[in-house]
Amino acid sequence: MDGRSKIADIKYKGISLKGISSLTVVFGVICLALTCCIIFPLCCVFLTPKISDFMQVSASSVWKQAALNTFFECVCSTAASVLIGYVYAYAVIKGGIPFKRFFSFIPLLHLVTPPFVGGLAFILLLGRQGFITSTLLGLDVSLYGFWGLLIAQTLCFFPMAYMICAQTLQNINPALEQAAKSLGAGHFKIFLKVILPLSAPGILSAVLFIAVSVMSDFGNPMIVAGRYKVLAVEIYTQLTGWVKGGTSAVLGIMLVIPSLILFVLQNKLTKNAMLKIATVGSSSTSVSASNDKPNIAVRVLLTLFCIFISLCVFAQFAAIIAGSFQKLWGINRSFTLDHIKSIALCKLELCNSIRFASEAAVISTVVAAVAAFIVYRTEYPLKKYIDSVIQLPAAVPGTLFGLAFSLAAAKLNFHNSKVLIVIAIAVGFVPFSYRTLSSAYMQIKSTLDDGARSLGASRIRLLFSVIMPVSKTALFNSFIYDFVRGVGTMSAVIFLVSFNTPLTSVKILNLAEQGFWGDAAALALLLTLITFGVIGAGGAIINWSDRKINWRNRKK
Repeated sequence: MDGRSKIADIKYKGISLKGISSLTVVFGVICLALTCCIIFPLCCVFLTPKISDFMQVSASSVWKQAALNTFFECVCSTAASVLIGYVYAYAVIKGGIPFKRFFSFIPLLHLVTPPFVGGLAFILLLGRQGFITSTLLGLDVSLYGFWGLLIAQTLCFFPMAYMICAQTLQNINPALEQAAKSLGAGHFKIFLKVILPLSAPGILSAVLFIAVSVMSDFGNPMIVAGRYKVLAVEIYTQLTGWVKGGTSAVLGIMLVIPSLILFVLQNKLTKNAMLKIATVGSSSTSVSASNDKPNIAVRVLLTLFCIFISLCVFAQFAAIIAGSFQKLWGINRSFTLDHIKSIALCKLELCNSIRFASEAAVISTVVAAVAAFIVYRTEYPLKKYIDSVIQLPAAVPGTLFGLAFSLAAAKLNFHNSKVLIVIAIAVGFVPFSYRTLSSAYMQIKSTLDDGARSLGASRIRLLFSVIMPVSKTALFNSFIYDFVRGVGTMSAVIFLVSFNTPLTSVKILNLAEQGFWGDAAALALLLTLITFGVIGAGGAIINWSDRKINWRNRKK
């Protein structure tokens, strides 16, 4: 027996390593990539500030106020987002409202919209020359600051709360509601004693998830916060405006510590919620969903609430469209195509945004696909390390990661902004891809693995020939989400853009700050149409593929 045969016969926890040399190499590459692209940059942030930087920040009333502002704004925006998201989800899932399919589509529509659209639409609707504040109400007021930020972030993040709460409400066993009703409980008492307590894990999960997102939000505070200082923006300002890397790093550390705590709690809560739902029961049991509806007054109120939220969402799109074709927003409403024509001057920004987002989406999806396979379908050592590190960016604010990449690049004397931007986008959204594909993999029976292995397939071939094709819908969702969010991302990449690598999102921010609302709206409109076009094209491809497979199966 030669050396190669001896290696082939080695077993780890009862599983033969024969034929997995390729996967072993990939495993090593994944570990190295995660360490270099996530752990090393974060270490640079923690090692950059000096003791004097910590003392300076702790002694400054400005940063204390910024920290308090961030905390207060996070609490209020999170509470408002979760409240609206839960009520909206209850109305759609259990409220018995009409047109619930239409209303369930509204949060999804808003969720795939580039994130900066909300902040820009806020200026067009509620700014000093806003359509609502100035044109309709005739007010000369400015909502820049805390209230403007609260409104913008609530509309931006309530779709996330809706998605989490809707899933939780769907998982509640309808038999429990029927049992409560048989004991004489009315709809209101059933809501208080059954639905709301069982919704608590989902609500808390939404609170923790959105709190992290609100703290890391950069686009909305940059556009509408005005003089209301928050840490996410000050991290960027201190590095780019004052070139104070130490102060910027300290502010980033102040922001990341609560984010990490919330992230750990959110993960733990999610696991506990899954166990609780499994113990109590789910909608997949033999009992059909309850057809009981709240009384007519409650249904009317819930319907009006959903209509109001839907109008708020549509108003944002309408403002972007109208702003693209008005001569001067709020002053000269005559029709013009000048703003649309100005898009031609931003050809480089558009090409860069689409190209970098596409490359990053492919990288994050492939890395997540391989990492999820290693963690959930192999017995490799260090798989817990992969599982922890690959989810870490979900707990780190985007501005801090942008700062981390900037500091790491400076230490390594690496200044290729194209590569840095692609890596930053891929790292920022790889946790979503990982969670999506992990869920898909766990639904695939292990007998497929055993069958492929018995036919002589290596594990790397099993991944690419069996597991990934079966999970093509999850792969598609991962790519689309990463592309849509990446094409409009701003928080991390704003540290990394250069004269040769401008991006559309940063260009829109600059135009908005300079008061060129029409040009900014036109760019935002085009980017929104591109994202919807990609989603539509991808969905058509998936449907065509499914129809083709079904046709082949019927032919056989």
